[in-house]
Amino acid sequence: MELVMIAVGLSMDAFAVSLCKGLCMKKLRYRHAAVIALFFGGFQMAMPLIGWLLGKQFAHLITPVDHWVAFALLGFIGGKMIWEAIRRKPEDECQIDERIHYRELLVLAVATSIDALAVGITFAFLQTDILTAAAVIGAITFALSFLGVVVGHRFGTRLQNKAEVGGGIVLILIGVKILLDHLGLLG
Repeated sequence: MELVMIAVGLSMDAFAVSLCKGLCMKKLRYRHAAVIALFFGGFQMAMPLIGWLLGKQFAHLITPVDHWVAFALLGFIGGKMIWEAIRRKPEDECQIDERIHYRELLVLAVATSIDALAVGITFAFLQTDILTAAAVIGAITFALSFLGVVVGHRFGTRLQNKAEVGGGIVLILIGVKILLDHLGLLG
């Protein structure tokens, strides 16, 4: 359940961008929604693997304070998501465009999955099964990104900021739980 919550929290950036992408479509094209979801889901799946590999290289140095690292990383990522959602301006909205711009999607997929890289580092310290974690994160991000395009096309970006704030809160709470677990304050 904790892994699913982390995956949902991580996917909120991609969901928010997908809402905007859906809004930018005059006509909803499910093939375009699938391509967008594949970019976001693929990068959200790959980045924790990369982070895990990096984290494993330094695990022996960090293991004594891994719970503090997890708490700090998840707190920072969650706080950043909330901050960005709160300070977003209406003029940041996207322009109507029917084409898929693959370079733009690549940049957006990388940008929205950087936090998954940091979570992958955390997974290395917490002895998480990385293949399962990456698959769950990728699948949930794919599904929510596809849904985001559809919902964005139908309802606009009214949910964008709420989704990012919610995702940020979830990541912060998971960080607090990890810290309290390792400090022995949760039974």
